Amino acid sequence: MNQNLHVKLVENTNSESITHLLHQLNPQIELALIKKRQKEMFQFNNYICFGLYLNDTLIGITCAWIMIRIYCGKQIEIDNVILDSKHQSKGYGNILLNYIEKWAIDNDCETIELNTYVQNPRSHKFYFNNNYKILGFHFQKKL
Repeated sequence: MNQNLHVKLVENTNSESITHLLHQLNPQIELALIKKRQKEMFQFNNYICFGLYLNDTLIGITCAWIMIRIYCGKQIEIDNVILDSKHQSKGYGNILLNYIEKWAIDNDCETIELNTYVQNPRSHKFYFNNNYKILGFHFQKKL
């Protein structure tokens, strides 16, 4: 790993860097709403955020939830693997994902699950290349 590249848990709930990265993946959502939701998410005990730093600059994040499900036991569900667009296609996503997998094993998780947008084929290729399998469909009903 690049000496200046490291992963650690992100504690700062009001980070402009986190908001900026989340907005890159979700440009249709207003920045103020992203910031509000992120702040609320950090209040849950089972929510964590991993940050990928180049020197002291946050260039990638993965948010995650720890839970127990009947069909798979203790799991970490990763919300997003987001790399700043300037740092994509350099292998950094693999570094972040490998760190999370090791963290999950060290914290007795049995599985990792995730959702990815149907219209994001680059992410599909990324997850297939990292041995993830499609288990089903994710449905949503707006209320």
